[in-house]
Amino acid sequence: MVKEKNPHAVALRKLAGSKPGLARTANLTPEQLSEIGRKGGLAGGRARAKKLTKTQRKESARKAAQARWAGKEKQK
Repeated sequence: MVKEKNPHAVALRKLAGSKPGLARTANLTPEQLSEIGRKGGLAGGRARAKKLTKTQRKESARKAAQARWAGKEKQK
């Protein structure tokens, strides 16, 4: 079985311009680091949602909606 490479690790290596396993974030600009973090966050959210049961997703969505509407009521 062929193990897939982590696309975020590959991107970090490419941006850092180093050999595999020796990526250094010191060579990256804040914009580059932000881009890498964003990619990881997007993938992490999908992975988390995939793990949740239907009931857990529903509860999470309900809490999020309540939080959004709570802010609207305070503004009035």
